[in-house]
Amino acid sequence: MFKNNKVILTGLSLFLIVVVIASVCIGAVHISLSQFWSILTYYTGLSKEMLFSSQQTAVLFSLRLPRVSLGIIIGAALAISGASLQGLFRNPLAEPGLIGISSGATLFAALMIVFGGHLLNTIGSIYSYYALAIAAFIGAFITTLTVYRMAMRQGKTVITALLLTGIAINALAFAFTGLLTYLSTDEQLRNITFWSLGSLGGASWLSFSSVLPFIVVPLIGLPFMAKSLNAIALGEVQAGHMGINVNRTKRLVIVFATMAVGASVAVAGIISFIGLVIPHILRMAFGSDNRLILPGSALLGAAALTLADLISRTIVAPAELPIGIVTALGGSPVFIYMIISQLKKQQI
Repeated sequence: MFKNNKVILTGLSLFLIVVVIASVCIGAVHISLSQFWSILTYYTGLSKEMLFSSQQTAVLFSLRLPRVSLGIIIGAALAISGASLQGLFRNPLAEPGLIGISSGATLFAALMIVFGGHLLNTIGSIYSYYALAIAAFIGAFITTLTVYRMAMRQGKTVITALLLTGIAINALAFAFTGLLTYLSTDEQLRNITFWSLGSLGGASWLSFSSVLPFIVVPLIGLPFMAKSLNAIALGEVQAGHMGINVNRTKRLVIVFATMAVGASVAVAGIISFIGLVIPHILRMAFGSDNRLILPGSALLGAAALTLADLISRTIVAPAELPIGIVTALGGSPVFIYMIISQLKKQQI
């Protein structure tokens, strides 16, 4: 089984590499594979031959690489967060967006934009990104804690209550976000609209570096929760008998997931279905072992979001389609299929 996991993860890594190369080469300024390789070898000192133009170099390093890099870490963060929450709640329908984490993060980011605008302008660009990420993280954490507490009955998580509470929190958060849009200025309104649609259009090395610490920690920490989540899948009581500290695992998973989602929302807005669909695809194909699902979700989520971003900026070129629309159009049919499958299983 462990060898099979290595083969699958290697295949997913290769798929991610192919998607990344395609994404950095395709666009208004075309870069061929030979030119891309020439740029890499020239700037790493492996070759002195220049088969590329200065325009291609500028586009690659200033626009596409930061955008692709941001898409990789956000896609990985959303997917691994969704996989870990599904493992914790023991339900494939649990996802950061469905249980209100994304909307809570957006609400607090909107609060920071509207009421903390002077602060953001005063502290400088790099610190303003951190301030937004922190605000979004606080919103995501409060939302997750609220939903989790309300879904608990006699020490157990009631999935129906979890999803219904998430729907209510989503509606409440979007209502307050709508109120903030009414109170906002034109510039603030544009920023809030950006969060609600989701986009990587504002990607830069600054935004990438500012959220990287918030995302790297969950990406490293959550795979270490895999064995504990496998035990929890058997039941919290059984996991406790196996020596798993269930409460500690719950706290760590929630903190890691909210940290990753909060940081992602802070720079890219709401991007739906990545955290829901990607883990489910892996479970359908390879089983439910979280030792494979968590790292596999990170790799496939990174590839899926990078591919969705490529589609969003080329399908209606020279305009750009919000990436949240692309992921929703691709993820909705899969989500409907998941619901139908769950209903069929219950009938059986």
